[in-house]
Amino acid sequence: MTTVDLKNILIHRIAGINDKSFLAAINTIVETKSKSTIYKLTPEEQKSIEEGVAQIAGGEFVTNSQVEKEIDQWLKEK
Repeated sequence: MTTVDLKNILIHRIAGINDKSFLAAINTIVETKSKSTIYKLTPEEQKSIEEGVAQIAGGEFVTNSQVEKEIDQWLKEK
């Protein structure tokens, strides 16, 4: 079962619940899990991220499938 499948199952099951206290408990659980964490980046980390975003925007990247093909080829040579 994928994450998406599980989410859909939960959405449908929660939609059928009318117990306000139970829904409030579920809401508390979801809120604690979904609170966003703010990370403080060093100037070097921020620069590295900006460089990476610029590289992607400039088309300087390799897709996952390309990497997998390169790995397969490399393994066949060994």
